[in-house]
Amino acid sequence: MKPLCGAALLLLLFCAAVSAQSSCVCEKNKRVTNCRLENGQCRCDAIGSGVTVDCTTLTSKCLLMKAEVMGSKSGRREKPKDAFEDTDGLYDPECENSGAFKAKQCNGTTCWCVNTAGVRRTDKHDTDLKCNQLVRTMWIIIEMKHAERDAPLNAESLKKFFTDTITSRYQLNGRYIASVLYENPYITIDLKQNASDKSFGDVDIADVAYYFEKDVKGQSIFHNNAGLNVSIDNEPVKLEKTVVYYVDEIAPEFSMKSLTPGLIAVIVVVVIAIVAAIVVLVLTRRRKGKYVKAEVKEMNEMHRGLNA
Repeated sequence: MKPLCGAALLLLLFCAAVSAQSSCVCEKNKRVTNCRLENGQCRCDAIGSGVTVDCTTLTSKCLLMKAEVMGSKSGRREKPKDAFEDTDGLYDPECENSGAFKAKQCNGTTCWCVNTAGVRRTDKHDTDLKCNQLVRTMWIIIEMKHAERDAPLNAESLKKFFTDTITSRYQLNGRYIASVLYENPYITIDLKQNASDKSFGDVDIADVAYYFEKDVKGQSIFHNNAGLNVSIDNEPVKLEKTVVYYVDEIAPEFSMKSLTPGLIAVIVVVVIAIVAAIVVLVLTRRRKGKYVKAEVKEMNEMHRGLNA
């Protein structure tokens, strides 16, 4: 009986060893499942889409968004302590097998066209909407504002920190970093990448911006869950606000219907002010005209009195 128990134990140990060798951890993306080693490289299935991702590079933004939506629906997604969910701009996207966004995205009976960053670039329509092409986002502007400081940061040290971080942590070729500008308290990073410039294997600036934004907001996609600690000259820098702007190769197609209520209110106030100014001007001129006519009438009466 003892030899059989020993053989069973050896078999269990062997199976465990084989399993450990065939499994792996996707360091670049924690929103995955079914990770395994293929030809020495870690590959996993993206949650929500099932598309196989290469864990040696960044995962596409479309697959990440889909995984985030599925995670939040199932309750699987980890939330930072004392944080509330920020779903602004988040939707369940349709992705190509390559991980790219499909040009047309829909939510039930409402559809719209997106750029390569998955950002809406048209008004919302019904399902008959035609999106002829996936327009490329060629320029991404990341604007940050740091907390109030006694002294400004060193511009050169700041530029070096963000350049090194983007090229090493997010694996973006340095030639796509157009500029890192510091205007206390604002930090602006320009990423530019035309379709003709992008080489095979290069990460996309839209994916870099998405990873970066998640990092600075404490929602890191990396497996170790460590966000980006901004430190300039060994001094921690707290970022208060981060906004990402997108510039496409073809201008977006928005109508007045898509204006925000705030902007519409401003336009209404301006129009009312202009109308009020015109009304005041007309009334003033009318009063002035009546005054001139009365003055002329009085002068004529005086002349008649003198002649009499």
